[in-house]
Amino acid sequence: MEALPTQQDSEFALAALNQLSPIVKRNGHGPRRLQLKPEGGKETVTIVLPQDALRGFLEILAQMANGNAVTIVPVHAEFTTQQAADYLNVSRPFLISLLEEKKIPFRTVGSHRRIRFIDLKAYREADDQQRERVLAELAEDAQKNIHGY
Repeated sequence: MEALPTQQDSEFALAALNQLSPIVKRNGHGPRRLQLKPEGGKETVTIVLPQDALRGFLEILAQMANGNAVTIVPVHAEFTTQQAADYLNVSRPFLISLLEEKKIPFRTVGSHRRIRFIDLKAYREADDQQRERVLAELAEDAQKNIHGY
């Protein structure tokens, strides 16, 4: 799904999230057996979902309820440099500099660079943590020096 959800889709997602969340919270481990009866259908269908799949589905619903579009990417997927730059929300030249500085692993296919999603995700998480540390240090310094932040 690349488009943002409509207001109605967000409302449906929130309602579904509220109904399904207790299933995940109950007995936190193992697969979940769900019974579904399609609207207007005569048969009830029982499906068994792995716990991680149900959690993933709830995360999708939560994002949609917040009005966000969702894309599912296999962790072993490889991105082009433009796709990687888009994922990190940086320019392609900046991404290339990160690759050349060996801050993000990549491989070459012919003359093209390919970056694994799992490596991009690890870089982004580490970068986010570093940014949070710096902000916490700045806030602490401001408090010590009574700068009023």
